[in-house]
Amino acid sequence: MDMKTKLYLVNAEGEKFMGIGVLWLLRQVERTGSLRSAAALLGISYSKAYGMIRTLEQQVGVPVMDRRKGGASHEGSSITEFGKLFMDLYDTFQSDAKQMLVEPFENFSQEFDALVARYADHHMKE
Repeated sequence: MDMKTKLYLVNAEGEKFMGIGVLWLLRQVERTGSLRSAAALLGISYSKAYGMIRTLEQQVGVPVMDRRKGGASHEGSSITEFGKLFMDLYDTFQSDAKQMLVEPFENFSQEFDALVARYADHHMKE
């Protein structure tokens, strides 16, 4: 048995606006210089990717991505300085939060194994 966690930032209404998917999208934009390319690499539509970034920016109130129009391809995006710092901060937060769950999960797992063994033995004797 193992544990899987998903962390999200939500607004006052409980709507998600930041999670690992948005982080992956931002990292791909940073790597490729294009929201369209980043979306394609992650297997999501451009409109979904655009909506994810727009929702994040609306919630934090600061641009995380600069959009460029022009040039031969008429597209391009870069991550703002705020966006880069936010990505690092969120990545550290999620890593730290997940690490804090390791010990409680190990304790749960040991107690669960003992509980199952106790009842499995009892069940086998019946």
